[in-house]
Amino acid sequence: MKILRMTGLAVLIASMVALSMTAASAHDPDTPEGQAAVRAFLTDHLPAERHAVVGTAAGVPCVNGKADIYPCKNVDLLSVLPLASIGGGNGNDIWGWTDPSSGKEYAVVGRTNGTAFVDVSTPTSPKYLGNLPSNGGSSSWRDMKVYRDHAFIVADAISGHGMQVFDLTRLRTVTTPQTFTADALYKGFGPAHNIAINEETGFAYAIGSNTCRGGPHIVDIRTPKSPTQAGCVSQDGYTHDTQCVVYRGPDQAHRGKEICFNSNEDTLTIVDVTTKSAPVQIARAAYSGAQYSHQGWLTEDQRYFLLDDELDEPRGTDKRTKTYIWDLAKLSSPVHTGTYNSPATAIDHNQYIKGGYSYQANYQAGLRILDVRDVASAKLTEAGYFDIYPASDTARFNGAWSNYPYFASGIVLVNGIEQGLVVVKPNLGAVEPPPVGKFENTADVAIPDAGAAVTSEVTVTGLAGNAPASLVVDVDIKHTYRGDLTVDLVAPDGSVFRLQGAGSDSADNILASYPVNASAEAANGTWKLRVQDLYSADTGYIDAWSLRF
Repeated sequence: MKILRMTGLAVLIASMVALSMTAASAHDPDTPEGQAAVRAFLTDHLPAERHAVVGTAAGVPCVNGKADIYPCKNVDLLSVLPLASIGGGNGNDIWGWTDPSSGKEYAVVGRTNGTAFVDVSTPTSPKYLGNLPSNGGSSSWRDMKVYRDHAFIVADAISGHGMQVFDLTRLRTVTTPQTFTADALYKGFGPAHNIAINEETGFAYAIGSNTCRGGPHIVDIRTPKSPTQAGCVSQDGYTHDTQCVVYRGPDQAHRGKEICFNSNEDTLTIVDVTTKSAPVQIARAAYSGAQYSHQGWLTEDQRYFLLDDELDEPRGTDKRTKTYIWDLAKLSSPVHTGTYNSPATAIDHNQYIKGGYSYQANYQAGLRILDVRDVASAKLTEAGYFDIYPASDTARFNGAWSNYPYFASGIVLVNGIEQGLVVVKPNLGAVEPPPVGKFENTADVAIPDAGAAVTSEVTVTGLAGNAPASLVVDVDIKHTYRGDLTVDLVAPDGSVFRLQGAGSDSADNILASYPVNASAEAANGTWKLRVQDLYSADTGYIDAWSLRF
């Protein structure tokens, strides 16, 4: 593994960033690959584009393979906001936030010189709300994720950047573009290449930082404006990206644990981070053709992992974009079962899975959407695309950096290095699988010590008929002696399903998923999680819970 960082090269990178370099490659700056990447960035650099598409009544439909100037398939264009209109610089990463009080949708747009906030609730006429400047200079590598109505932002190649925390509820009252300041700054690391957040547990994972040998630097963000360090994952050195989840996949030995799936430059490395102070490496799996393990994502059943390798296209003889398919039936023994070869020849960069589709930002090939429903047979097929870089599809560092496909409205955000914010709407028609119904409550509810039962409510709407026989109740309760607790699910008609009884289990916390046969209950209505502490001396609270239909 390539694990060290060199101050001299970091300074070189920072100075080159000041010249507005673009894109990413092998990012560990103490390696020949990292140094070559700097040269590649400068070679591929192009100025930001000024092409805008805004204010159309219904966007620009994809007709005969084109929407405005962009090649497309089954994806319609809603708007394009060029970088000059959202704070300048060049584009990089992107994430989204849905205001729980209004349902309005916002884009959190990374740029070399800061982070832009854009109201995309009317996606054909997005509204720029303002900029959070970078903390200490420009960087091609800025990354952000969202947890509990706060954005957490990191940047690489800036020695004192740290992690900016921004309260997104401040956007509710903005009427004209603002220059914002951060609500908090975490200084446990300086530069960091990426950030991942497990929204279910409230821990952030800063990766590629100047700590933890470049591995995940774990931060407790459950109180968003008061982040604290919780641990390090350093055994396998530099991590480029990760996805950390509460594991509910097929491997019984690890269910209920918090697991990180790390793209570690030349391997897929799987780590149990349930105990933040003592992470345990489960597996380190190499694969044929590896050049730079960049990023990947789990299918929603957590059985399979799709991995993108950023340098196999420019370095390989077969230039077609590749997606590596991993079977995770046993976490200690991941199996590379196949490789999808795209008709395009661009470099792949970031992908996210929603439902039966992987949404990939593949540089010059733009947004590519793969149908993953036959992944068990190691087969993926292209369902649609929107090419934001129509000039070329070669293996160069231009075009789509990342995307965000998780809004309830179905729009997808794409951040282009030269193009800026591109808002599109996939039109996959009958092939679009029904969305997974998930309803949750993240408000804390205190559990009185040896007191009366308390409840937390989730209101379910928009579903037809009864709940399924396979209803899943995800429970996150913080408590210093979980055996004191009884936990029940109460259906809208008052029927009670016992999830856990009291006992002698002295461990902390309940972080579990419970299957419930609720097929006799109407799906819509107010469901309750009811918790009672039967014995004295220990306390806690309901942190969050959800229903998955």
